[in-house]
Amino acid sequence: MRPLILVLSLVLGMIPLIGVAWIFLSGMITLSPPSATVDGLFMTLILLTVSACLLLNAYWEMRDHGLLGKKQPAKAPATKAS
Repeated sequence: MRPLILVLSLVLGMIPLIGVAWIFLSGMITLSPPSATVDGLFMTLILLTVSACLLLNAYWEMRDHGLLGKKQPAKAPATKAS
């Protein structure tokens, strides 16, 4: 079940980035000359926020699965029983 959450977070985190690219390609935001519509600006902010939340969740899932080199906690030495 947990790998499914990782895959869904990655896939759903990339979809808003495609939306941001579409906003730039459609001309709602242009870099040369710099101009933007209010709709383009706010939609870009919303899509980037959604993407950041989902990709942060994917990062945490990968870290918990040990895919990013999370250090395992050191085991405490065994104590002698008297």
